[in-house]
Amino acid sequence: MASASLLQSNMVQLTFANNKIDTYIHLTFISLVTVCLCFFLCFIVVVLSIFFTSPHLREDARYVLFVYMLVNDTFFLLSGFTLMLGAIYLLYIPVPVCFILSTVSTMGFRVTPTTLAAMALEKYIAICHALRHKDLCTPQRANVVFTLICIALIIPNAADLGLMASSNTNIFNISVICRMERLFVNPFQYVLRSIILATCFVLVTFIILFTYIKISMVARRVSSQSSNASKAKKTILLHGFQLLLCTMSLLSAFTEALPASQAIFLPSFNFFVFSCLPRFLSPIIYGIRDEYLRERIKKSLTRLLKN
Repeated sequence: MASASLLQSNMVQLTFANNKIDTYIHLTFISLVTVCLCFFLCFIVVVLSIFFTSPHLREDARYVLFVYMLVNDTFFLLSGFTLMLGAIYLLYIPVPVCFILSTVSTMGFRVTPTTLAAMALEKYIAICHALRHKDLCTPQRANVVFTLICIALIIPNAADLGLMASSNTNIFNISVICRMERLFVNPFQYVLRSIILATCFVLVTFIILFTYIKISMVARRVSSQSSNASKAKKTILLHGFQLLLCTMSLLSAFTEALPASQAIFLPSFNFFVFSCLPRFLSPIIYGIRDEYLRERIKKSLTRLLKN
Protein backbone atom coordinates (compact mmCIF):
# COMPACT_ATOMS: atom_id res chain seq x y z
CA MET A 1 0.00 0.00 0.00
CA ALA A 2 2.82 2.34 0.96
CA SER A 3 4.76 1.49 -2.22
CA ALA A 4 1.66 2.18 -4.39
CA SER A 5 1.20 5.54 -2.65
CA LEU A 6 4.88 6.36 -3.19
CA LEU A 7 4.63 5.40 -6.88
CA GLN A 8 1.56 7.62 -7.31
CA SER A 9 3.36 10.49 -5.58
CA ASN A 10 6.38 10.10 -7.89
CA MET A 11 4.11 10.09 -10.95
CA VAL A 12 2.44 13.30 -9.79
CA GLN A 13 5.83 14.93 -9.22
CA LEU A 14 7.03 13.77 -12.65
CA THR A 15 3.90 15.16 -14.32
CA PHE A 16 4.35 18.45 -12.47
CA ALA A 17 8.01 18.63 -13.56
CA ASN A 18 7.07 17.90 -17.19
CA ASN A 19 4.41 20.60 -17.08
CA LYS A 20 6.97 23.09 -15.75
CA ILE A 21 9.41 22.15 -18.54
CA ASP A 22 6.67 22.57 -21.15
CA THR A 23 5.80 25.97 -19.66
CA TYR A 24 9.44 27.08 -19.80
CA ILE A 25 9.75 25.91 -23.42
CA HIS A 26 6.61 27.81 -24.41
CA LEU A 27 7.69 30.95 -22.58
CA THR A 28 11.13 30.77 -24.22
CA PHE A 29 9.70 30.58 -27.72
CA ILE A 30 7.05 33.22 -26.99
CA SER A 31 9.75 35.55 -25.63
CA LEU A 32 11.96 34.98 -28.68
CA VAL A 33 9.07 35.62 -31.05
CA THR A 34 8.01 38.75 -29.14
CA VAL A 35 11.52 40.24 -29.13
CA CYS A 36 12.09 39.46 -32.81
CA LEU A 37 8.64 40.79 -33.70
CA CYS A 38 9.38 44.06 -31.88
CA PHE A 39 12.66 44.47 -33.78
CA PHE A 40 10.89 43.63 -37.04
CA LEU A 41 8.16 46.20 -36.38
CA CYS A 42 10.82 48.82 -35.59
CA PHE A 43 12.51 47.99 -38.90
CA ILE A 44 9.16 48.31 -40.69
CA VAL A 45 8.53 51.72 -39.12
CA VAL A 46 11.99 52.96 -40.14
CA VAL A 47 11.63 51.71 -43.73
CA LEU A 48 8.12 53.13 -44.07
CA SER A 49 9.27 56.52 -42.76
CA ILE A 50 12.12 56.50 -45.29
CA PHE A 51 9.76 55.45 -48.08
CA PHE A 52 7.13 58.12 -47.44
CA THR A 53 9.70 60.91 -46.99
CA SER A 54 11.65 60.01 -50.15
CA PRO A 55 9.91 60.92 -53.43
CA HIS A 56 12.64 59.02 -55.26
CA LEU A 57 11.56 55.75 -53.62
CA ARG A 58 7.84 56.33 -54.12
CA GLU A 59 8.47 56.66 -57.86
CA ASP A 60 10.33 53.34 -58.09
CA ALA A 61 8.15 50.26 -58.68
CA ARG A 62 10.69 47.97 -57.00
CA TYR A 63 10.55 49.90 -53.72
CA VAL A 64 6.75 50.06 -53.91
CA LEU A 65 6.60 46.27 -54.15
CA PHE A 66 9.19 45.93 -51.38
CA VAL A 67 7.08 48.06 -49.03
CA TYR A 68 3.99 46.04 -49.90
CA MET A 69 5.92 42.88 -49.06
CA LEU A 70 6.94 44.30 -45.67
CA VAL A 71 3.37 45.29 -44.80
CA ASN A 72 2.12 41.87 -45.91
CA ASP A 73 4.73 40.13 -43.75
CA THR A 74 3.66 42.26 -40.78
CA PHE A 75 0.04 41.10 -41.09
CA PHE A 76 1.24 37.52 -41.59
CA LEU A 77 3.37 37.58 -38.44
CA LEU A 78 0.77 39.28 -36.25
CA SER A 79 -2.00 36.88 -37.30
CA GLY A 80 0.36 33.91 -36.99
CA PHE A 81 1.43 35.04 -33.51
CA THR A 82 -2.21 35.18 -32.44
CA LEU A 83 -2.85 31.70 -33.85
CA MET A 84 0.27 30.38 -32.12
CA LEU A 85 -0.88 31.68 -28.72
CA GLY A 86 -4.30 30.14 -29.30
CA ALA A 87 -2.74 26.76 -30.13
CA ILE A 88 -0.40 26.85 -27.12
CA TYR A 89 -3.00 27.81 -24.53
CA LEU A 90 -5.86 25.85 -26.17
CA LEU A 91 -8.03 28.92 -26.66
CA TYR A 92 -11.37 28.29 -28.31
CA ILE A 93 -12.09 30.99 -30.89
CA PRO A 94 -15.40 31.49 -32.74
CA VAL A 95 -15.15 30.04 -36.24
CA PRO A 96 -15.80 33.39 -38.03
CA VAL A 97 -12.88 35.00 -36.15
CA CYS A 98 -10.72 31.93 -36.75
CA PHE A 99 -11.53 32.07 -40.46
CA ILE A 100 -10.47 35.73 -40.67
CA LEU A 101 -7.18 35.06 -38.85
CA SER A 102 -6.46 31.99 -40.97
CA THR A 103 -7.26 33.90 -44.16
CA VAL A 104 -4.84 36.71 -43.24
CA SER A 105 -2.16 34.16 -42.34
CA THR A 106 -2.51 32.00 -45.47
CA MET A 107 -2.78 35.07 -47.69
CA GLY A 108 0.39 36.44 -46.14
CA PHE A 109 2.18 33.18 -46.80
CA ARG A 110 1.20 33.14 -50.49
CA VAL A 111 1.54 36.86 -51.27
CA THR A 112 5.20 37.31 -50.29
CA PRO A 113 6.70 34.74 -52.74
CA THR A 114 4.45 36.05 -55.51
CA THR A 115 5.58 39.61 -54.78
CA LEU A 116 9.19 38.40 -54.98
CA ALA A 117 8.39 37.06 -58.45
CA ALA A 118 6.98 40.47 -59.45
CA MET A 119 10.16 42.15 -58.15
CA ALA A 120 12.27 39.71 -60.16
CA LEU A 121 10.29 40.54 -63.31
CA GLU A 122 10.81 44.26 -62.64
CA LYS A 123 14.57 43.68 -62.45
CA TYR A 124 14.43 41.59 -65.63
CA ILE A 125 12.67 44.40 -67.50
CA ALA A 126 15.17 46.95 -66.15
CA ILE A 127 18.11 44.96 -67.56
CA CYS A 128 16.75 43.18 -70.64
CA HIS A 129 14.26 45.83 -71.78
CA ALA A 130 15.84 48.97 -70.40
CA LEU A 131 14.27 51.30 -72.97
CA ARG A 132 10.75 50.24 -71.94
CA HIS A 133 11.42 50.04 -68.21
CA LYS A 134 10.11 53.52 -67.31
CA ASP A 135 6.93 52.92 -69.27
CA LEU A 136 6.25 49.40 -68.02
CA CYS A 137 7.39 49.62 -64.40
CA THR A 138 5.58 52.59 -62.90
CA PRO A 139 4.38 52.93 -59.28
CA GLN A 140 0.79 52.86 -60.53
CA ARG A 141 1.37 49.55 -62.30
CA ALA A 142 3.08 48.18 -59.21
CA ASN A 143 -0.06 49.04 -57.23
CA VAL A 144 -2.21 47.30 -59.83
CA VAL A 145 0.04 44.22 -59.87
CA PHE A 146 -0.04 43.86 -56.08
CA THR A 147 -3.81 44.32 -56.04
CA LEU A 148 -4.23 41.61 -58.70
CA ILE A 149 -1.93 39.29 -56.71
CA CYS A 150 -4.10 39.74 -53.60
CA ILE A 151 -7.34 39.22 -55.54
CA ALA A 152 -6.04 36.06 -57.22
CA LEU A 153 -4.70 34.57 -54.00
CA ILE A 154 -7.80 35.25 -51.91
CA ILE A 155 -9.96 33.19 -54.29
CA PRO A 156 -9.09 29.87 -52.55
CA ASN A 157 -10.15 31.36 -49.20
CA ALA A 158 -13.39 32.58 -50.79
CA ALA A 159 -13.91 29.02 -52.08
CA ASP A 160 -13.31 27.70 -48.54
CA LEU A 161 -15.93 30.12 -47.22
CA GLY A 162 -18.41 28.97 -49.85
CA LEU A 163 -17.83 25.29 -49.06
CA MET A 164 -18.17 25.95 -45.32
CA ALA A 165 -21.41 27.88 -45.84
CA SER A 166 -22.87 25.16 -48.08
CA SER A 167 -22.09 22.35 -45.65
CA ASN A 168 -24.81 20.84 -43.49
CA THR A 169 -22.85 21.51 -40.30
CA ASN A 170 -23.40 24.59 -38.14
CA ILE A 171 -19.70 25.34 -38.22
CA PHE A 172 -20.11 29.11 -37.89
CA ASN A 173 -21.93 28.69 -34.56
CA ILE A 174 -19.12 26.87 -32.74
CA SER A 175 -15.72 27.73 -31.31
CA VAL A 176 -12.54 25.79 -32.10
CA ILE A 177 -8.83 25.76 -31.34
CA CYS A 178 -7.94 27.77 -34.40
CA ARG A 179 -6.07 25.75 -37.00
CA MET A 180 -6.75 25.82 -40.72
CA GLU A 181 -7.56 22.10 -40.69
CA ARG A 182 -10.41 22.68 -38.21
CA LEU A 183 -12.17 24.76 -40.87
CA PHE A 184 -12.11 22.00 -43.48
CA VAL A 185 -15.56 20.47 -43.86
CA ASN A 186 -15.03 19.11 -47.37
CA PRO A 187 -12.15 16.89 -48.66
CA PHE A 188 -11.93 19.16 -51.70
CA GLN A 189 -10.56 21.90 -49.43
CA TYR A 190 -7.42 19.82 -48.80
CA VAL A 191 -7.01 19.25 -52.54
CA LEU A 192 -7.55 22.93 -53.33
CA ARG A 193 -5.01 24.00 -50.70
CA SER A 194 -2.37 21.62 -52.07
CA ILE A 195 -2.98 22.70 -55.67
CA ILE A 196 -2.71 26.40 -54.81
CA LEU A 197 0.51 25.94 -52.81
CA ALA A 198 2.11 23.80 -55.52
CA THR A 199 1.05 26.15 -58.33
CA CYS A 200 2.29 29.22 -56.46
CA PHE A 201 5.65 27.62 -55.67
CA VAL A 202 6.21 26.28 -59.20
CA LEU A 203 5.18 29.55 -60.85
CA VAL A 204 7.38 31.70 -58.63
CA THR A 205 10.34 29.32 -59.01
CA PHE A 206 9.95 29.34 -62.79
CA ILE A 207 9.85 33.16 -62.91
CA ILE A 208 12.93 33.51 -60.73
CA LEU A 209 14.87 30.93 -62.76
CA PHE A 210 13.76 32.53 -66.03
CA THR A 211 14.77 36.04 -64.97
CA TYR A 212 18.08 34.78 -63.55
CA ILE A 213 19.00 32.99 -66.80
CA LYS A 214 18.02 35.97 -68.96
CA ILE A 215 19.94 38.45 -66.81
CA SER A 216 22.94 36.10 -66.68
CA MET A 217 23.02 36.07 -70.49
CA VAL A 218 23.10 39.86 -70.50
CA ALA A 219 25.77 39.90 -67.79
CA ARG A 220 28.04 37.63 -69.87
CA ARG A 221 27.93 40.13 -72.70
CA VAL A 222 29.03 42.94 -70.38
CA SER A 223 32.72 43.00 -69.59
CA SER A 224 32.53 45.09 -66.40
CA GLN A 225 31.67 43.09 -63.30
CA SER A 226 30.31 46.21 -61.64
CA SER A 227 27.63 46.62 -64.30
CA ASN A 228 23.91 46.84 -63.55
CA ALA A 229 23.43 43.41 -65.11
CA SER A 230 25.87 41.80 -62.68
CA LYS A 231 24.18 43.49 -59.74
CA ALA A 232 20.78 42.42 -61.04
CA LYS A 233 22.01 38.83 -61.30
CA LYS A 234 22.94 38.89 -57.61
CA THR A 235 19.58 40.46 -56.78
CA ILE A 236 17.71 37.62 -58.50
CA LEU A 237 19.82 35.13 -56.55
CA LEU A 238 18.77 36.94 -53.40
CA HIS A 239 15.13 36.63 -54.47
CA GLY A 240 15.69 32.89 -54.86
CA PHE A 241 17.13 32.77 -51.34
CA GLN A 242 14.15 34.77 -50.06
CA LEU A 243 11.80 32.31 -51.78
CA LEU A 244 13.59 29.43 -50.05
CA LEU A 245 13.19 31.17 -46.68
CA CYS A 246 9.53 31.97 -47.29
CA THR A 247 8.66 28.37 -48.18
CA MET A 248 10.44 26.96 -45.14
CA SER A 249 7.13 26.96 -43.27
CA LEU A 250 6.09 24.03 -45.48
CA LEU A 251 8.61 21.97 -43.50
CA SER A 252 6.40 22.28 -40.43
CA ALA A 253 4.25 19.48 -41.91
CA PHE A 254 7.09 17.03 -41.21
CA THR A 255 7.47 18.05 -37.56
CA GLU A 256 3.70 18.00 -37.01
CA ALA A 257 3.81 14.28 -37.84
CA LEU A 258 5.61 13.63 -34.55
CA PRO A 259 3.72 11.83 -31.74
CA ALA A 260 1.62 14.14 -29.60
CA SER A 261 3.73 13.33 -26.53
CA GLN A 262 6.79 14.81 -28.28
CA ALA A 263 4.95 17.56 -30.09
CA ILE A 264 3.49 19.68 -27.31
CA PHE A 265 5.94 22.51 -28.01
CA LEU A 266 5.53 22.34 -31.81
CA PRO A 267 3.10 25.26 -32.32
CA SER A 268 5.66 27.69 -30.86
CA PHE A 269 8.67 25.91 -32.42
CA ASN A 270 7.13 25.77 -35.90
CA PHE A 271 6.04 29.39 -35.85
CA PHE A 272 9.41 30.68 -34.63
CA VAL A 273 11.69 28.54 -36.82
CA PHE A 274 9.66 28.09 -40.01
CA SER A 275 7.60 31.30 -40.12
CA CYS A 276 9.22 34.02 -38.02
CA LEU A 277 12.93 33.62 -38.78
CA PRO A 278 12.50 33.53 -42.59
CA ARG A 279 10.19 36.57 -42.53
CA PHE A 280 12.54 38.47 -40.22
CA LEU A 281 15.68 37.73 -42.20
CA SER A 282 14.35 38.11 -45.74
CA PRO A 283 13.38 41.82 -45.78
CA ILE A 284 16.22 42.84 -43.49
CA ILE A 285 18.81 41.19 -45.76
CA TYR A 286 17.21 42.79 -48.80
CA GLY A 287 16.95 46.20 -47.13
CA ILE A 288 20.51 46.21 -45.83
CA ARG A 289 21.88 45.07 -49.18
CA ASP A 290 20.24 47.99 -50.97
CA GLU A 291 22.81 50.80 -50.87
CA TYR A 292 20.33 53.67 -50.74
CA LEU A 293 18.16 52.07 -48.05
CA ARG A 294 21.19 51.04 -46.03
CA GLU A 295 22.48 54.61 -45.83
CA ARG A 296 19.06 56.00 -44.93
CA ILE A 297 18.54 53.30 -42.28
CA LYS A 298 21.93 54.14 -40.74
CA LYS A 299 21.02 57.83 -40.59
CA SER A 300 17.63 57.08 -39.06
CA LEU A 301 19.09 54.78 -36.41
CA THR A 302 21.85 57.28 -35.59
CA ARG A 303 19.26 60.02 -35.19
CA LEU A 304 17.14 57.82 -32.91
CA LEU A 305 20.13 56.86 -30.73
CA LYS A 306 21.15 60.49 -30.33
CA ASN A 307 17.66 61.42 -29.22
